[in-house]
Amino acid sequence: MANQKVIDTKQLLVNEVAERMTNSKSVVIAEYQGLTVEKTQALRKLLREAGCEMFVIKNNIARRAAEEKGYSELVNDLVGPNSVVFSYEDQVSAAKVLYEFAKKNKKLKIKSGIVDGAYYQDEKIKEISQLPNKEGLLAMLAGQLYAPLRDLAIALDLLTKNDSEEEQEN
Repeated sequence: MANQKVIDTKQLLVNEVAERMTNSKSVVIAEYQGLTVEKTQALRKLLREAGCEMFVIKNNIARRAAEEKGYSELVNDLVGPNSVVFSYEDQVSAAKVLYEFAKKNKKLKIKSGIVDGAYYQDEKIKEISQLPNKEGLLAMLAGQLYAPLRDLAIALDLLTKNDSEEEQEN
């Protein structure tokens, strides 16, 4: 009886982690061994501010959840003391915060991640961390859409000024 209760509890944990993987835009696996409690708390705070959550999950639970969601590539990276970071707001937040933190804290090592359902190793996650977030991309798009209109407005203004100067001369 007690064995079945333990199995049921573990399955509930697997289901919870799998649900978090489903609801997140990206999942990043990082090794945190050697970080002090204060630094870990500071990292968690930075991640929360960016709309992310960091959990220390038993590797066996995380493996089973990853396999259940079809992320079997993550299984090989779930060795040793790992944290799993879920990003709920956009695809780049978790990677961005982790890499910024890792620059100052060499003990934090990003292993791999899932972004929009695709598996990426640490180098590709680093590239993703360099990308602007969704708001930044929308601002860049708006700037690109606005630029031709601005140029047209300036050209029309110069044209009307030139026409009015020619009329005043005549």
